[in-house]
Amino acid sequence: MLRLSKKADYALMAMKHLAQKSGTSSTSAREIAEQYDIPIELMAKVLQRLVRIGLLVSTQGTRGGYTLGRQANRISVVDVIEAIDGPITVTACSTKKIDCEQFSKCSIRDPLWQIRERIAAALGTVTIAEMAVEPVPSREPVSRAAVLHNART
Repeated sequence: MLRLSKKADYALMAMKHLAQKSGTSSTSAREIAEQYDIPIELMAKVLQRLVRIGLLVSTQGTRGGYTLGRQANRISVVDVIEAIDGPITVTACSTKKIDCEQFSKCSIRDPLWQIRERIAAALGTVTIAEMAVEPVPSREPVSRAAVLHNART
């Protein structure tokens, strides 16, 4: 199962938050942490890692805080995930490191590497700008019966 770490979740939440506030003053780690009920220490560590990678810019001082390091439409979801968790993997041998006893005889390694590449490419097509756009609520509520009916037809 492909699953993001909590830190990657928090990083994406922070990036979306900052993208929505783009053009305004910087935002503090405390503000982001309080907005999403995330421990401030953990949010600060996540934001600092994003600064080290260059996805965020940190400003010191009383009006300091964080802003996006580049335009939101130039930051992909995979950029953020890999900044926090490292390269995306789908199996223990998803990296070039050869420390598996079955490596030379493995018949699924190459197909799994191709799947990993497709997942990374798909995540690379989604930008933080796209994530920052709030969905337009539907005017008409959809009943469960209507969903089930449409699924059958």
